[in-house]
Amino acid sequence: MSDNAQPKFGWGRRVRAAADLFNDGSYPDYEPEALLVKAGDLGEIVQVGAHVESETTVYLVEFYDKLVVGCFEEEIEAA
Repeated sequence: MSDNAQPKFGWGRRVRAAADLFNDGSYPDYEPEALLVKAGDLGEIVQVGAHVESETTVYLVEFYDKLVVGCFEEEIEAA
């Protein structure tokens, strides 16, 4: 995240998935490419960080079934 970039959403904010989110291999208990979260599912931001190489904001979102998924801003929207 560059010095001027501010996250769009803060910790504790209720959000919904703006798109279907699939397993990119980060969840070994799920099949690769398995649907993790459906578009419209509600969640809460539990941590805000940044992808170091791309300086992109990454949100850890806890969804309905206690599944925590890393999301980019374009993958979530305010609930």
